[in-house]
Amino acid sequence: MKNKTLTTVYAEEMDRKRPWNEYPRPTMKRDSFFSLNGAWDFAFAENEPDEYFKKILVPFPPESLLSGIESGHTEKEKLYYRRKFTLPKNFIKKRVILHFGAADQIAEVILNGINIGKHEGGYTPFSFDVTDCIFECENELRVICTDNLDLKYPYGKQTKKRGGMWYTPVSGIWQTVWLESLPDFAIEELSVTPSVSEVRIEVKSSAERLKLTLADSGEVFESTDGIFVIEPENPRLWTPETPYLYHFSIESECDKVESYFALREIGTEFKDGVTRLTLNGKPYLFHGLLDQGYFPDGIFLPATKSGYECDIKAAKALGFNMLRKHIKIEPQIFYYLCDKLGMVVFQDMINNSDYSFIRDTALPTIGLKKLPDKRLHKNPESRRIFYDTMTETIKLLYNHPSVLYYTIFNEGWGQFSADEVYKDAKILDSTRIFDATSGWFWQKESDVDSHHVYFKKLRVKINPEKPCVISEFGGYSYRCEGHLFGDKNYGYKSFKTRGEFEKSIVSLYENEVVPLVKKGVSALVYTQLSDVEDETNGFLTYDRKVVKTDFETILNLSIKLKESIK
Repeated sequence: MKNKTLTTVYAEEMDRKRPWNEYPRPTMKRDSFFSLNGAWDFAFAENEPDEYFKKILVPFPPESLLSGIESGHTEKEKLYYRRKFTLPKNFIKKRVILHFGAADQIAEVILNGINIGKHEGGYTPFSFDVTDCIFECENELRVICTDNLDLKYPYGKQTKKRGGMWYTPVSGIWQTVWLESLPDFAIEELSVTPSVSEVRIEVKSSAERLKLTLADSGEVFESTDGIFVIEPENPRLWTPETPYLYHFSIESECDKVESYFALREIGTEFKDGVTRLTLNGKPYLFHGLLDQGYFPDGIFLPATKSGYECDIKAAKALGFNMLRKHIKIEPQIFYYLCDKLGMVVFQDMINNSDYSFIRDTALPTIGLKKLPDKRLHKNPESRRIFYDTMTETIKLLYNHPSVLYYTIFNEGWGQFSADEVYKDAKILDSTRIFDATSGWFWQKESDVDSHHVYFKKLRVKINPEKPCVISEFGGYSYRCEGHLFGDKNYGYKSFKTRGEFEKSIVSLYENEVVPLVKKGVSALVYTQLSDVEDETNGFLTYDRKVVKTDFETILNLSIKLKESIK
């Protein structure tokens, strides 16, 4: 039975009048920001009701405790949202843009009775120019969301019947809703491409002249074509150990935005018979945790940004330098915190199409890991939606220095024509590493040789031509009483006491992981950062109130791993 009272400490500090009131786009920040988070009128209904009898706390999904609704909807019902608001005096400049961080799966938006647009897909942001239909006096915003867990759309770990490695679904708005006002000749987009010695910043704007100012040094650069190439003196490189960020501003005649960049690059190097991943030109071991981004009270969203910040800090304190963000895209604030605090992100694309336990999990687990994929998941619309979401994801995260690696397909879920998809992804972003097929069903094209190993000893054959990545392993389970979501338990090896749990992890690393790293393994992803619903295989409990191991013990393992590649 689900524990409906399991909460995190972040809920206690949450501003219930205006939750998640932080500026939501840290890579391009301007001083115009009006949050629409807070209490909205709400209803589940087959047709739009005349009366809205419920209140929902946006941006939390209705299935969550924090939303105030705590329930889902029937298959025939839609989600109806309504919010009235008045903009601050002098807020409107020339244009007004309405932004949604994410809404699952289909969102229709109506402002002051005018249908302003529709968005499909539940994980990426979208926006509308509402200049022609917004008032300086009171406005009424309505949003109609449809979410039947249609598998042609990205869905990740959501399922109608949760259990095991499948979790409570979310629907509707689950990220910040906000407005900004722009002048004429506004700065529209930034594209930041760094290396270890310089950064190239491309600005999309109709302004005739742009000025860039580095915050720390005060240096000023000017451009008439929107392109800046900057070579900082005595460059300070970004690593998880030294996450230095260069802050800058860009100004036009009537607009100004603030952003930041870091000097860093990921690559590969062949040496001593193996190919390893490198960070800033040197072999580097990416030692990470699977991070699913679920919370017991907000589901897809923590009560405050502290939920993300504390997760990152806990992982760092345990000695991990990377999080594999698993089949979920977070609000940009998460990636900013990784940039700032020094946490590499291995980002998964979001799977769509059907999942088969036999084909995608059972048979590969016992060794049947080869399968042609050109005829898998043939539906052209599903393929198009996957491509569209992949493109949006790469564009969304391009300016975040912490994001170094993408997983395209995970364990065959939705996999099709992986070689072609890989090539297209590399065209979109040639600066990152792409794992085309994480776990199995390898084809020919991928930047790494990626393995998932559960239920048996860690044994992988090192391919000298590609960096070897153990992209999932471990999954040891320990149930911490008083911090459980339900009565059922899911993990890959269970232990009854904290001592047995910790001892087994130490043994796994010392006897199996360290030897593999010495042989050439470049990256490791232990399952996982925190418990998630029935899964109790995290280092942290689901409510984030207990760390199940001693910090120093696990930190020492991380130090041993780092020393093993010198």
